[in-house]
Amino acid sequence: MPKDPFKTRLEIAKKKVSKREFDNKKQDPSPIGTAFKLSTELVSAVAVGTIIGFILDKTFGTKPWLILIFFFVGVVAGITNVIKSAKNMQR
Repeated sequence: MPKDPFKTRLEIAKKKVSKREFDNKKQDPSPIGTAFKLSTELVSAVAVGTIIGFILDKTFGTKPWLILIFFFVGVVAGITNVIKSAKNMQR
């Protein structure tokens, strides 16, 4: 028994609308989520650098120097990550 042409057209239209809605949601992240992602990348890089510096300072007995060096390395790495992510978001 052949399908009703109206039902066939209706199914095709529903698929197109649902696909379009899915594509729109995928391409439009919320501004709060974007800000959270960028701030997390910066803070985590600084925290990891500081922790590594603290552990190495405790191991070698060079109290503030390695913490400071790895803190600044973490800052540079975090800023670099934020810039890369921002460039990827603009595409």
